Amino acid sequence: MSVSILWADDEIDLLRPHVLFLQEKGYTVDTVNNGIDAVEKVKGKEYGAILLDENMPGLTGLETLTKIKAFAPQTPVVMITKSEEEHIMEDAIGSKISDYLIKPVNPNQILLALKKHIDGRRLVSEKTNTDYQRQFGQLSMRISDRLTVQEWKELYSDLIRWELELQGSQDPGMAEILRSQWKEANDVFSRYVGDRYVDWVNGKGQDIPLQSHQLFRTKVAPHLKDGQPLFMVLIDNLRLDQWRILEPILNQYYRTVEQDVFFSILPTATQYARNALFAGVMPSEIEKRFPGKWIGEEEEGSKNAHEEEFLGDQLKRLGKNIKFSYHKITNLAAGRKLADTLDNLMGNGLNAIVYNFVDMLSHARTEMEVIRELAEDEAAYRSITKSWFEHSPLFDILKGIAERGGRVVICTDHGTVRVTEPSKVVGDRNTTSNLRYKHGKNLTYEPRDVLAIKDPAKAFLPRTNVSAVYVFTKKDFYFVYPNNYNHFVNYYRNTFQHGGISMEEMMVPVAYLTPR
Repeated sequence: MSVSILWADDEIDLLRPHVLFLQEKGYTVDTVNNGIDAVEKVKGKEYGAILLDENMPGLTGLETLTKIKAFAPQTPVVMITKSEEEHIMEDAIGSKISDYLIKPVNPNQILLALKKHIDGRRLVSEKTNTDYQRQFGQLSMRISDRLTVQEWKELYSDLIRWELELQGSQDPGMAEILRSQWKEANDVFSRYVGDRYVDWVNGKGQDIPLQSHQLFRTKVAPHLKDGQPLFMVLIDNLRLDQWRILEPILNQYYRTVEQDVFFSILPTATQYARNALFAGVMPSEIEKRFPGKWIGEEEEGSKNAHEEEFLGDQLKRLGKNIKFSYHKITNLAAGRKLADTLDNLMGNGLNAIVYNFVDMLSHARTEMEVIRELAEDEAAYRSITKSWFEHSPLFDILKGIAERGGRVVICTDHGTVRVTEPSKVVGDRNTTSNLRYKHGKNLTYEPRDVLAIKDPAKAFLPRTNVSAVYVFTKKDFYFVYPNNYNHFVNYYRNTFQHGGISMEEMMVPVAYLTPR
């Protein structure tokens, strides 16, 4: 289908060869020689793009642009001018032009500008699809290979990169192929972790990932310096793909000096992973080191009420005798209050901030139909996370830290995975209720769907009784009891859960940022 172009230039008759060139390329070109006629044309017709001379008698190009945008705010406008004065360029850019060309222009310059702004999305989509098709075989070979920890991190990062690029594709088939490849990778990754996890937490072997309980001393403590405040911002439940879309927003305020991926411990749940991160030791060691401070899942009370104490103890063990603060933000008012009182924190060597929004979003998505509809898949989940962040007190806090010269380590405790496949489990009434992991006695489960740890002590997990067993679902499985099976299968399918073994839950981001 031919695309209509409007070209406004007081010397349009001299540009007839250019107009004929565009017509030969399939464009329909309407021409006018002044701004008033250009505005009238836009009122009566929808154009794919507008070529606008900056220096016309009567209405100038910039004045014409302002009036055109009132009627066609989304139509790409390419400004063409003889002037190279900086203030004219700045005015044009500030008025939201799409491109800027300096006379004399040749036909190919104009054609390139039109393709970029009219056909750009289609061309990028086609190029992305072609590039992914070329990479498909290599990705499949990497998935089936015997990967190291570093190679798994790189593979996961590449899969995220392709997902972000293909989410704008006009061919949904490519995204489906990638999701199929993603599921294959998660299957292999789950077996990989299952075979090695107990050795990892016991420090056995040569290829051991950085884990939750090692994160603070490895990625935070080395940046603690006298007279230079450091903020550790832990965004609960933040996946690596979500960090990829938040990082560019922060890049206008911070330089990303260092970033990495670390492995959450099992269960990939707040009570275990976050307590271990702040304490610097594994859950069963927390239970021994802090009598009465580890709250069992079957007990009443907050499971993360002692993080400040755990952090203080770890700082002492690391020989960091510094003043620190700890803040847990669970609602809008608390976030705004912290943003307003940042000056009070600049004298501290360390300020730890736990921000709970993403975790609350994942739970709300399970429980509230409207949130489920808004965040129906990974792309929508990322989108709603980005939208929240841009309007959140957390963004204000991070901007305020940058303005005051503070440095930041951004991290998380674990991620989430969208679950699609039910796995039957049977347990007694004391069995935990989490959908991605359970522990209790006399558990019956599908062995192929889970990693079972029958001796919790070997994985530094608290033992609730002598015969307690921990089971963790792999890839995108979720536990369902046989009673009322179909109801719960449908209720929880396609919700975002955590606690088990998947790339999304276990491989999570940490980044060190300095202010610009």
